[in-house]
Amino acid sequence: MSHLDLVATAKISVMTGLPEPRTAGGAAGLAAVLAEPARAVVCVDFDGTLAAIVPRPEDARPAPGALDALAAVAARVAACAIVTGRAAAEAVRLGGLDEVRGLEVLGHYGLQTWADGRLESPAPPTAVGEARRRLTELVAAAADGVHLEDKEHSLVVHTRPAADPAAALEALTPTVGQVARDLGLETVPGRYVVEVRPPGVDKGVAVRRLVERHGARAVVYVGDDLGDLPAYDAVERLRSEGVAGLTVASAGADAPPQLATRADVVVDGPVGVVAMLQALATAIAER
Repeated sequence: MSHLDLVATAKISVMTGLPEPRTAGGAAGLAAVLAEPARAVVCVDFDGTLAAIVPRPEDARPAPGALDALAAVAARVAACAIVTGRAAAEAVRLGGLDEVRGLEVLGHYGLQTWADGRLESPAPPTAVGEARRRLTELVAAAADGVHLEDKEHSLVVHTRPAADPAAALEALTPTVGQVARDLGLETVPGRYVVEVRPPGVDKGVAVRRLVERHGARAVVYVGDDLGDLPAYDAVERLRSEGVAGLTVASAGADAPPQLATRADVVVDGPVGVVAMLQALATAIAER
């Protein structure tokens, strides 16, 4: 990417309100999206990124303006996708995502694909059923407020409602990890959660498959939690293979600092994500 291209991208950022990337790789990624949106994919996490973190996962809803922003982006790029650890159908239902024409939803870290009202989903492995039984017993004996979220293909131990969520998580994590290892599953940490899921699936794999399926030459990934780091890794590897990339961190009040440290752009939680998506759609339209 030339110096003139970088300057042009910075000017566009100023004019449209689009955040200016703080890295050369991020600036190149943004410039590639703006230059050829028809060969770009935009991927956005759901919880903590599009929707605020809430005590009860079933209460999560997209930030105001999110659906309009997604629709504006989806109409202008090769693909716009929600990439989430939730079941795809649940994210669609909670978020009203079926209202966004052309949107794809990759659920369970990419195990599931929802598009145009159709869901593709494999059966969960039998090991998850045994993990469900053992983790249910574990949670029943844990501190008040600790509970198990059953996502069918994976299981999440939540400690946020506990009196001391950090201490509860620290106490439970070794045992949860042992359950996973015994059954050939893996654990994924997050904000006052630890998830047990089948190995070999993560958001990085999902992002790469999306890029390859659409023949994209540029990719944007927006996330907020530790489970989004594999997607950041994928964007960085894709850069080395000639696919331009931009990583964005939704830095909410208790977001892990690892994402903000690595991201090309940092925005202020879901409200900031919506503003960025709106600005991106505007910048593409004005090119």
